[in-house]
Amino acid sequence: MLDVLLTASVSFIISFLAIPVILQIADQKKLFDVPDERKVHTHPVASLGGVGIFGGFLLASLLSIQGHLNPEFQYFFAAALVIFFLGLKDDLIVLSASKKFVGQMVAASILIHLGGIRLDSMHGLFGFEQLPEGFALALSYLTIIVVINSFNLIDGVDGLATSLGILTMLIFGTYFFMIGYQAYSLLAFALTGSLIAFLIFNHHPAKIFMGDSGSLMIGLVNAILVIKFINVASEPSVALPIESAAAIGFAILIVPLLDTLRVFAIRIFNGRSPFIPDRNHVHHLLLGWGLGHTAVTVTCVAINISFVMLAYMGRSLGSTSLLLIMLTLSFAGLGLLYYRKPLRTMVIAKSMSGPAELKTTSKVVTLTQETEVAIADQK
Repeated sequence: MLDVLLTASVSFIISFLAIPVILQIADQKKLFDVPDERKVHTHPVASLGGVGIFGGFLLASLLSIQGHLNPEFQYFFAAALVIFFLGLKDDLIVLSASKKFVGQMVAASILIHLGGIRLDSMHGLFGFEQLPEGFALALSYLTIIVVINSFNLIDGVDGLATSLGILTMLIFGTYFFMIGYQAYSLLAFALTGSLIAFLIFNHHPAKIFMGDSGSLMIGLVNAILVIKFINVASEPSVALPIESAAAIGFAILIVPLLDTLRVFAIRIFNGRSPFIPDRNHVHHLLLGWGLGHTAVTVTCVAINISFVMLAYMGRSLGSTSLLLIMLTLSFAGLGLLYYRKPLRTMVIAKSMSGPAELKTTSKVVTLTQETEVAIADQK
């Protein structure tokens, strides 16, 4: 327990001290995420918070996790570095969807082939147990890529991705601590400490965004932990086995995961790339109902907690039945959100004309004095 508290404390302190420095640098260099037709914030905000999150998380993890006892973690950190720098570059200079996908595939391949993070069994879901090698690899890649992107896509309102990340890390960290998987517990609580520190600056109205460098990295850690959870919790020999572990793992990530799968499906059905952004996410729908940023965050976290409780209490039903029940309830709720249309207008500044017009491929924009005046005029 002391190791867990120390790890969370170290990551919290490092991130808490780093983020004001990042804010100061962003202010001095005038580097901000400027509103556009898709975003819901109405004024320029620094979006390099992922640097502070990653710094606290990585240092605390390296200090607490014993590498010689957990050799697979060197590959976890290698994949995390790939994802972090991929996200950081996307925050500074927009990457194409194909380049982001290639980078995510590289990180996923490190986890699967070197780190041993893979799904070789469906654990009874839809009646399947052990999977053929090819199908197991495809399912593992798909799971990791989707989970990585899920927190990136849900990061649309102040505090939402951060709060959901804290929730999932607390659940995974507590479970791994209870069954004696200390390294995985420390990994989860290291990220928890960093995210709690970041939330102090990210709650509405946010002073800083985590950017892709933060959200993609949170997704990567969740991908590692959820696959490990499903594999370990399904084993009868573990200290605390859990029935229907596959369905419960889905429930822990249900808000970001289901939203991502739904949005990807809609985009593909409409003949568009699944990585092309839009305003069809669950937080956009909730904003359309008139909820504010804080209310959206609290609602999504409460829904996620409710599904985790439902899944745990109904674990004796089996993974297939439990998953179908959760999907039925989820789509019924989404149907209610879609019932009210059109969505309210959520954008203040679409474009700027004249000498201050912003035309750039960078998400983080250097603001000139004229640009700042133009943005102020749009408010």
